[in-house]
Amino acid sequence: MNMKRVLVITYYWPPSGGSGVQRWVKFSKYLLPEGWQSVIYTPENPELIARDESLAGDVPEGVEVVKRPITEPYNLYRRLMGRGSSTDMAKLVTPISGGQKSFKERVSLWIRGNLFIPDPRVWWVRPSVRFLKKYLKEHPVDVIVTTGPPQSMHLIGQRLARATGLPWVSDFRDPWTRMYYLRHLPLTKGTWRKLRSMEQSVLDDSTTVLSVTPFVQRDFQGKTRTPVAMITNGFDEDDFASIDAAPDGLFNLTHTGFLAEDGNPRALWKVLGDMVGKDPSMKAALRIRLSGKVDAAVLESISGAGLGDNVVTLGYLDHNSAVREQKSASVLLLPLRNDPQYAIILPGKLFEYLAARRPVLGIGQTDGAMAEVLRDTAAGKMCNWDDEEAIRSFLSERWEEYRSGDASKEGGLGPGDPFHGVPATSGDITAYTRRATAHSLAALLDSLTR
Repeated sequence: MNMKRVLVITYYWPPSGGSGVQRWVKFSKYLLPEGWQSVIYTPENPELIARDESLAGDVPEGVEVVKRPITEPYNLYRRLMGRGSSTDMAKLVTPISGGQKSFKERVSLWIRGNLFIPDPRVWWVRPSVRFLKKYLKEHPVDVIVTTGPPQSMHLIGQRLARATGLPWVSDFRDPWTRMYYLRHLPLTKGTWRKLRSMEQSVLDDSTTVLSVTPFVQRDFQGKTRTPVAMITNGFDEDDFASIDAAPDGLFNLTHTGFLAEDGNPRALWKVLGDMVGKDPSMKAALRIRLSGKVDAAVLESISGAGLGDNVVTLGYLDHNSAVREQKSASVLLLPLRNDPQYAIILPGKLFEYLAARRPVLGIGQTDGAMAEVLRDTAAGKMCNWDDEEAIRSFLSERWEEYRSGDASKEGGLGPGDPFHGVPATSGDITAYTRRATAHSLAALLDSLTR
């Protein structure tokens, strides 16, 4: 096969962990059979929020990885300022939007927001453009793709596309100026103007803009004449076929990934506390299994609801272990950040929850992007943050299925079912496989080089 080549400029790549890494690791895996070789340009020494060595196993032979050092001045500034503070921001899942800030921390965030625009990786733009212009003369590619956040990756692609004349796709895994955490930074009016100007320039200069949700797609379409396509995140069928569930017979409510203070589902803990207080058998069977980084405020809320003995904290798990947790759950929990801006977000783990085929309890906007996917796939229910009645109704149904081992419901496995009758979901999720999303991306890339 005559392979075409796509240069992908990304900050996140293994051994970094998280959904932001998985999108392009999986694309690179499944673009190869579609006739596209990925050339990954990524930092040699990035800041690792999470480390997951297992993801490197998904990078197939034939994918070219080019790494260059990055200087991140904000990291140096934080070390000089020190991290010891009353709230210890380093321990927060979302240090920008979570916790009370000391004076030193407020100053730090002001500097981060107003001096490093659009983000603290901006110093990598100029040396990357200089290097890649030379690199592409000897190692030509057919298309440039940049993926953000961090949005400074798009500035590299913008300058490189101007210099080379190559088609350029700006891939937005999250919104830019509508990203929820920007409202928690003390940005000046001048900074806001500069961010909006950068966003507009990137949208207008791109050959194609790529979004991951229909809400962001519509938002960008209203801002630019550039075509805006949508390809969601997804799940890799290979991951779920190769890993067996290991249910333990308990009523497991499972969450994988970061669980932040501003996504703390207090109504959920209150409802569960009421339910176990009235039903000793549920108190004995319930386990709240949390893997990944969890804010202390979340654990305090759980204990305050009388559920401290029911919590199992697992810490950060590699991707394969997280998949096993998902497949072994009675109910998968997915609370969103309690922020109006978050309605347009589709969390990456949603798609893996779909693949796990366990019922999903979502908590957030019932008219948002995630609610739409849950409805379309019949994978679970979306409840508002404070809708205790809806949360109680969903959990009561799952608990009754568990307690009775009801095999009459569609998907129930009958006597001996390790999930005790809590049925698997059976909606159509084929559009969200990584093969399907990579096929759509290959078609887009082909159209740009035809």
